[in-house]
Amino acid sequence: MRDIENRHALVTGGGRGIGAAIATALTGAGARVTVAGRSEAPLKALVEAGGAAGYVTADVTDDAAVRQAFAAAVAERGPVEILVANAGAAESAPFTRTEPAAFQRMFDLNVLGVVRAIQAVVGPMTEAKYGRIVAIASTAGLKGYRYTSAYCASKHAVVGLVKSLALETARKGVTVNAVCPGFSDTDMVAESIERIVEKTGMTADQAKAELVKDNPQGRLVPPEEVADAVLWLCGSGAASITGQSIAVAGGEVM
Repeated sequence: MRDIENRHALVTGGGRGIGAAIATALTGAGARVTVAGRSEAPLKALVEAGGAAGYVTADVTDDAAVRQAFAAAVAERGPVEILVANAGAAESAPFTRTEPAAFQRMFDLNVLGVVRAIQAVVGPMTEAKYGRIVAIASTAGLKGYRYTSAYCASKHAVVGLVKSLALETARKGVTVNAVCPGFSDTDMVAESIERIVEKTGMTADQAKAELVKDNPQGRLVPPEEVADAVLWLCGSGAASITGQSIAVAGGEVM
């Protein structure tokens, strides 16, 4: 991973879970990592623990905040050469009880949040003839799940965005890919388990088993394994990999 050394990498949603694991892996490979997120405390804690070089705060649903945060990161560490657009969230409800506003929230965060981040960096990347863009999508961008229609629709949109942008940047030294984790061992999934327990009366173990039942390995995906896939996509060995959506899901999607 020597080609990653000293490159400025920016990770949105970098304060916890998969984002923090990605930031830590990139830092370990020698990158100068900026983590971005809405809450300062986890970002600051990650920097103090050595998982990133610095942080900026921004809500990716806010155009002006994204522009301001990215400009601050560039002023501190130079042009962003690696972008990992990880910020996102999930909402769940039966489709008949999913209001249009829920679709709006999911698209504003999960799709336009990715768009805003990419638009902040892709111009300088193409001018420099180098860039690595990785969007963290989900297996929900590759298949359907019950009771998550808005989330699935938003993640399918991210996969479509990656395919289209990869074609536009293919001869400009920039690769654009998606990594699609299955249910992962993160706070977001823990919150999902709590909601299942609350709504169904299942035990936490039963709720977890329900989530992983379609994963042939029968386990939650560790964030570090998602980070390893991202790290590979950011290296020179993956220079011919673009427009792809790589599932990290124990064989759930083939």
